[in-house]
Amino acid sequence: MSNSVIRLFRGVSLMLVMLFTGSAFALEPIRIGAFLAVTGPASYLGEPELETLQLYIDKLNAAGGVLGRKLELIHYDTQGKAGEARTAVKRLILQDKVDMLIGGSTSGSSMAVIPLVERAQIPLISLAGAGAIVDPVKPWVFKTPHTDRMAVAKVFSHMRDQGMQRIALISGRGGFGRSGRRQALDQAEQYGIQIVADEMYKPRALQVDRQLNAIEAAGDIDAVFNIGFGEGPVMVTRQVRAQFGTIPLYQSHGVASARYIELSGQAAEGVRLPAAPLLISEQLPLGSRQQNVLSALQYAYQSRYQRQISAFGGHAYDALMLFVQAVRDAQTLNPFAIRHALERIRGYVGTGGVVNMSPEDHLGLGLDSFKMLEIRGGQWVLAE
Repeated sequence: MSNSVIRLFRGVSLMLVMLFTGSAFALEPIRIGAFLAVTGPASYLGEPELETLQLYIDKLNAAGGVLGRKLELIHYDTQGKAGEARTAVKRLILQDKVDMLIGGSTSGSSMAVIPLVERAQIPLISLAGAGAIVDPVKPWVFKTPHTDRMAVAKVFSHMRDQGMQRIALISGRGGFGRSGRRQALDQAEQYGIQIVADEMYKPRALQVDRQLNAIEAAGDIDAVFNIGFGEGPVMVTRQVRAQFGTIPLYQSHGVASARYIELSGQAAEGVRLPAAPLLISEQLPLGSRQQNVLSALQYAYQSRYQRQISAFGGHAYDALMLFVQAVRDAQTLNPFAIRHALERIRGYVGTGGVVNMSPEDHLGLGLDSFKMLEIRGGQWVLAE
């Protein structure tokens, strides 16, 4: 037998193996488009999000992919800017021809691209906190983090249980801070909370002396509640401690990461905030379904990147795994079928809790899945 015939035989044999095993990813890849704040003031959100997506896409591909297809991640850095997010999403849809979208890291970036996503009719799972992203429901938009409305409800409920009534509210002027502030003003009365001072600061402000002086002039207060993300809450934390000492200080879920504790230093001691259970996975019941998921995620992330995962990496993990489940359930990459499958996911155990989606609920998380945490000794613990 000639060498050319032998090579032909081997080639045909390899093609048959690829056809029947799917192990060689002969089909077109599933293209996942991500637009995240990997650099800039919100990089503490986007960096772990991107790292988590890369980690688990590698894991999925090593295990054979999805529907016999390789997963391909195409991502662009938005720097947390709405304009950059719109540019990235246009490119992902029109040029890269992605099958689904994950992002943005911030509420402003997510809200900015919703009209593009709705026109293109492509599924998007946002990693941002504002409730307005999915309320009212938008056909093609889902999200994984708890909403700002839920965060405010959790904080106010805890304040009420602690006998607090008169509080000062201070918020960032960005999309996340503004949305959270509206929720706080809307919900205060039903929890018996009186907001006696209502101040705002620019996201990149270097100090909040004027705002804190106005809060001090409002008279006796039981607590301070800051709603923001990035380095703004770090600056607020330090200045509140310097001016008000050990007064109870609450933050939003926009600072749920080890980086906030590191940058705030001793000033973070005693700070309380609502967060996903990922930050306290070791304190969950041993062997529970969620504890198993969270421990595996933390181990995988730390093994690859030599540091702890944040709640924001958890949001990206959930977005990816929800998409994977939807594609497997739909058995197709048809966007309408994927959207339909997403709306029918029940009992998904993720980093934020147990997700039960529906056509009327594109988040699928209940308030009981949110945990109230406190920083003690530089560590997250369940608040009393």
